Amino acid sequence: MDHAIPRIQQVTAILWPAFLTSSLATVVFFTLFDPAELLATTALADLSRMGTYTIGFFVFWGLTTSTSVLTCYFSRPCEKVNHTNGQSVGTIKRNGSNPHDAHSDAKQVI
Repeated sequence: MDHAIPRIQQVTAILWPAFLTSSLATVVFFTLFDPAELLATTALADLSRMGTYTIGFFVFWGLTTSTSVLTCYFSRPCEKVNHTNGQSVGTIKRNGSNPHDAHSDAKQVI
């Protein structure tokens, strides 16, 4: 039986929390900083406040999406990421009677 998570659920699990977090970040950021003052000395000085809020939201959404993607990537089990020819790369074989003994010989299989 296949327990794979559907692609749409994976995408939603990344984009939805990123959307919520970026919404909150946009509100907090633009509560503290005035968009007119931020852009006063740039080429975008004539941009409306709504335009600045929109750009800010999408910047925050991009940042929070990238952190969500990285979280999903790094939370995958190593066996699925490093699987090669039926053997996991980087697994440790222990020689000795007690595998939990810190002084047992350990050899890395590559």
